[in-house]
Amino acid sequence: MKRSDRGVAIAGIALSDYPRSPLSPWEHHALAMQRVLEDCGVRKSSIDGYMTAGAHDEAVAMAEYLGITPRYIDSTMTGGSSFEVLTQHAVGAIEHGMCETVLITYGSAMLSQQGRSLGTRLLGGPKKVPGPVQFEGPYGNTLVGAYAMAAQLHMHRFGTTSEQLAEIAVAARKHARGNPNAMYSDPISVEDVLSSRMIASPLHLLDCCVISDGGGALVLTTSERARDLAKPPAYVLSATAAQTHWNISQMPDFTTTAAAICGPDAFRDAGLSPEDIDTVQLYDSFTITVLLLLEDLGFCAKGEGGAFVEGGRLAPGGALPANTDGGGLSACHPGMRGIFLLVEATRQLRGEAGDAQVPGCRTALACGSGGWLSCMGVVILGTEER
Repeated sequence: MKRSDRGVAIAGIALSDYPRSPLSPWEHHALAMQRVLEDCGVRKSSIDGYMTAGAHDEAVAMAEYLGITPRYIDSTMTGGSSFEVLTQHAVGAIEHGMCETVLITYGSAMLSQQGRSLGTRLLGGPKKVPGPVQFEGPYGNTLVGAYAMAAQLHMHRFGTTSEQLAEIAVAARKHARGNPNAMYSDPISVEDVLSSRMIASPLHLLDCCVISDGGGALVLTTSERARDLAKPPAYVLSATAAQTHWNISQMPDFTTTAAAICGPDAFRDAGLSPEDIDTVQLYDSFTITVLLLLEDLGFCAKGEGGAFVEGGRLAPGGALPANTDGGGLSACHPGMRGIFLLVEATRQLRGEAGDAQVPGCRTALACGSGGWLSCMGVVILGTEER
C-alpha cells in the first residue's frame, strides 16, 4: 500500500480509574476505550487498527471483547516499554496505509489481584525454556535486586550517592501534589527517602515504584485527520526502540541501557536535541531507572546523572520537569506504565495538566523501559509537525 506523507498524531488519550479500582483488567481496557473515544470524538466503528500488551492480554481476544474489527492487529510485548514500541508500530502501519485509525489500550488490576506468580511467570514460569531464564527463574535475583545492582555499580563507578537518587523520588512526589488521583501526594524530603527501609541496597522503599490498578488508551491517526477531531493533536515527531538483552544476567553493562541506542535515533528523526525538550516522561520503576535514562538519552553525560538531578531540576519549576503526574514513584504503576507516559506527555502538550502544567510546553519525550532495563522505546511528541 502507498505510504502516507501526512504524518501521524495522537488524537485521543484517556485513563481508566487508578490507583485503586474494583474493575478487572479487561474492564480497565473497556473503560479506557470508552473514555478515549469520547476524548477525540472518534466512532468505534472507524477504528481499523488495534494494539495491546500485558501480562494476560492478547490483542485478538481483547479486540473481540471490545467489539472492534481491525484490519491491523498487534500485541507485541516488551514489558513496560510496550506502548512506546506499539506507538512506533502504529506510526509505521498508518504511514504505510495498512490502517488509518489505531486504538491502543491497557488494563491491569495488579493491586487488587496481587499474588505471588508475577515475578516467576515473567521469568519463564513453570515451562521448560532455554537460555539463562531457566537458571534465573528458580535461583536468580529478585526484580528489585536487579535494579539495585545497577545502582550499586553506578555509585561505585561514578560516585553517585543515595542522596542524589532520592532527589528523583522527591521531585516525583512534588509533581504528584498536582495530581488528585496520585496514590501518594504527601510531601517527602531526601531525608525521608534515606530513612525509609532498605529494600535491596542501595535502594530504599521510597526509591521503588508503587503498585496500583489502572489502565489507559490512545487513538492515533493521520495528522490530517487528527486536526479535524475534538482535541489538539500531539504530533509524533519520532518513535524508536532498541533492546540490549532480556534477562538481567545478560545485560552488557549495568550502567548503560538500550536508550543509548534508540535515544539518539529519536532525536535525529525528530530533528531535535535534548535541549529542545520541554518535559520528559521517563519510566520510573526505581529512581536508578530515571537516572540511567537521563544519561543514555543525552540529557547529561554518562556518570553525570547524579549531579544533573540535584537542585530540583526534575521538579515543578525545574529546568526539565519529569514525570509530571507523579510518575510510578508516587502516582501509579499497574505493572506496565508506558501508556501513562504517553498520556501525560500529550496532556502537557494540550495544556490540560492543570496544577501540573509545564508552562509553554511544545515538545515532550516519553521513554518506556521494559524487562530488566532491557527494552527501551522512545517517542518524541510536539505541538507542530516536523
